[in-house]
Amino acid sequence: MKTESHTALVRRARRINRELAEIYPYAHPELDFENAFQLVVATVLSAQTTDLRVNQTTPALFAKYPTPEDLAAADPEQVEEILRPTGFFRAKTKSVIGLSKALVADFGGEVPGRLEDLVKLPGVGRKTAFVVLGNAFGRPGITVDTHFQRLVRRWKWTEETEPDKIEAAVGALFPKSDWTMLSHHVIFHGRRICHARKPACGACPIAPLCPAYGEGETDPEKAKKLLKYEKGGYPGQRLNPPQAYLDAGGKPAPPLGAG
Repeated sequence: MKTESHTALVRRARRINRELAEIYPYAHPELDFENAFQLVVATVLSAQTTDLRVNQTTPALFAKYPTPEDLAAADPEQVEEILRPTGFFRAKTKSVIGLSKALVADFGGEVPGRLEDLVKLPGVGRKTAFVVLGNAFGRPGITVDTHFQRLVRRWKWTEETEPDKIEAAVGALFPKSDWTMLSHHVIFHGRRICHARKPACGACPIAPLCPAYGEGETDPEKAKKLLKYEKGGYPGQRLNPPQAYLDAGGKPAPPLGAG
């Protein structure tokens, strides 16, 4: 296979993003949140678990501790009990109480809207900061999660393996204004079709643009059975998804303990 020029790569990458935007016009952050505080806490809790599990857990947390002041003053044992279903609940309790204390002490109880301030909060790295900036403040950012890392390497957008280098390499292929939605499109695709172990290649609308086509199931009927969430007729990750998702036939996820 001949080497792809940089111009051809940019063209192919942007075309993939355009196609994904048509497949997932309702792509959105899959964590339930009503404000920046809820989003930063939910994102910290989402480490090493599913967004669905976080969404099923946060209603009880935010009902009891609706503000940074409330969570900063919380009894850690009570918070641990609520967060137990998310896994690593002791470390996560320490992080969310710590970040709440920092918000109260350093930022007047408000989530800051700058990257350099956000990454100073306990448990908040660049990935979490970009989720918050992009979705609570409307500031462009690329969210390099495990899905994003896997797909951009499958698509040969970059050979990099470190998240900050992936972020820089992929960011250079797109205008800044595309970054936040690009992240949603790629992550949606990674969760629904381009899975880690068995990608549904035969049911993938961007197969003709993908250098890794054939790594997964290519038979269309068998591939269809691998689809997840609304593509496979299952509810998504959010208990309270955006209206556009519901209009497209997506279903809200069930609350904790249901069914």
